[in-house]
Amino acid sequence: MAIKKIISVAPRGFCAGVARSIDVVKECLEIFGAPVYVKHAIVHNKVVVADLEERGAITVEEVSEIPKGAVAVFSAHGSPPEHYEQARARGIHVIDATCPLVTKVHIEIVRYLRDGYKVIYVGHRGHIEGVGVLGEARHIGEDVPLVDTIDDVETLTYTKDDKIVILTQTTLSIDETTKIIAAIKERYPQVEEPAASDICYATTNRQQAIKQLSQEADLIIVVGSTTSSNSKRLVETAKLGGKLAYLIDSYEEIKPQWLEGVTTLGLSAGASAPEYKVQEIITHFTSHGALHEELTALEENMTFTEPRELTSARKEKGN
Repeated sequence: MAIKKIISVAPRGFCAGVARSIDVVKECLEIFGAPVYVKHAIVHNKVVVADLEERGAITVEEVSEIPKGAVAVFSAHGSPPEHYEQARARGIHVIDATCPLVTKVHIEIVRYLRDGYKVIYVGHRGHIEGVGVLGEARHIGEDVPLVDTIDDVETLTYTKDDKIVILTQTTLSIDETTKIIAAIKERYPQVEEPAASDICYATTNRQQAIKQLSQEADLIIVVGSTTSSNSKRLVETAKLGGKLAYLIDSYEEIKPQWLEGVTTLGLSAGASAPEYKVQEIITHFTSHGALHEELTALEENMTFTEPRELTSARKEKGN
């Protein structure tokens, strides 16, 4: 095997929001017992979802699939207001595991619209996070345009007299979003942005880390599922840096032809990918003689408190 060194980069893997949401499902299974229903995949990683389903979680896409009176965890990506209304109507005990940084955007879109702003939402068409955020606008009778690409900027119908603000999905490519926002500002010089970027710290940090890793490695492997927006953005970031990069869920998916001529392999993981899958890859290559090196691009120390519904449930159950 040609691989002489494998460099794993930090930060990688679970962010605080993902870790929180997974822990919420595990805690609900302990407090209430199985089954616990999860509306939409709790995070976009098929390994994580399968692990939780083995414990007794049942993933569904629609509130109507959850039995009346059941316990349901709403996923980290956020949900539109009507889903909470549907759950209340069915007597479902909802534990809301929405990432607090996604909740921030939900709050922002309502506040800006009520303050008379026109909102432009930059995000991937059809992504569940955007469905939830734009659902907030529809709930108060507003129609907010979605910008997925620079070409979409040309379809916007606002005027230069409108008070406009840009909000974004939390898991976008920093470089691509910068270009899209620049195009929006060129068309609407008066446009505003929130004081703090909507693209979350974990997305930003992992993309910065990948850029550093790309300077050290011949090939980049990102652990994560194809449903994961932030994982796919890591692959794109590596490619923009001129390196071949692939997205995999586990080391079995690595194709021998990818490694031809490669001596230093770079390894990262999306914010919803479990660390044990990274360690399996490291073990695989070190067992074949490769050296392992850890590259720490920056430190992360973000934490979130658990959902208040979970705290209340624990007290009620005496746990």
